[in-house]
Amino acid sequence: MASNTLTPRNDSLLGVERTFGQRLGYFGGLLWRDRSGVIGMVIFLSVVFAAVFAGMIAPYGPLQQDLRNSKQPPAWQEGGSWDHPLGTDNLGRDMWSRILYGARVSITVSFFGVIIALVLGVVVGALAGYVGGRLDSLIMAPINLVLALPYLLVVVFIAAVFGRSLVNVILIFGVTCAPIFARVTRGEVLRIRGSAYVESAQCAGARWWRILFLHITPNLIGPLITLATFEASAMIFYEAGLSFIGLSVPPEVPSWGNMLAAGRKYLTSYPWLTTWPGLAIMYTSLGMNLLGDWLRDVLDPRLRRTRR
Repeated sequence: MASNTLTPRNDSLLGVERTFGQRLGYFGGLLWRDRSGVIGMVIFLSVVFAAVFAGMIAPYGPLQQDLRNSKQPPAWQEGGSWDHPLGTDNLGRDMWSRILYGARVSITVSFFGVIIALVLGVVVGALAGYVGGRLDSLIMAPINLVLALPYLLVVVFIAAVFGRSLVNVILIFGVTCAPIFARVTRGEVLRIRGSAYVESAQCAGARWWRILFLHITPNLIGPLITLATFEASAMIFYEAGLSFIGLSVPPEVPSWGNMLAAGRKYLTSYPWLTTWPGLAIMYTSLGMNLLGDWLRDVLDPRLRRTRR
């Protein structure tokens, strides 16, 4: 006699059960087998933790000055003190505290910049890829023109016009990175729209917007998450570069780029003023790139099969 017990159905895309706990365990196993992915996740979470809880972790305020202890070296060097483990800057501000608070600027810019770019790029690219024809040409022509321009020159020009502001920097990165998401989305939509399940939905009389946003868009999650991770890492570098030349957040805001700019005149005499913010940028970008590389391998079934 056949059993009436219902067994969990397999997810055809991931090859695992549909329950949340089993999916979480499956991805956790993939992460644990990839040591670089574990390292990237730990680095990323540590930076996010520092950014969120900087006010509780930092021993001093980011703008708190102590001119008597200005340019104090790190604690393990001669003249240093464990009151300021990473030393102080030219105004006596604690470097460790400013590094922690600087993570807030980098994480905020990269997170919201990627969100804006993702939303704009997906909407525009999906419409261009699915509708096609004149609309596709009308949308992709200016996008290709923007992508042909030197990105940093465009960002510097726009930042110089609109002035120094955290909101301006987020909007600039969000809008200027949207064409990359649009191009990737359009290519994926062109590939998917000829699939059997899309044609079945069309034959069933589903409206075009329902097919686009309920049947096609969910299948874009893999490549878009991977792209978003790498773009977030790039935005950290871009924001630091704009801060370094005085076009990002105001100088009183403790960002890693501002710290590099303030310490460049002391590069040979007081190297720790630029060493710590530079290492913070490298540390964060390394973690996000390792995490993005792991996500690419996990979310692409072809790459996932080769790693087994």
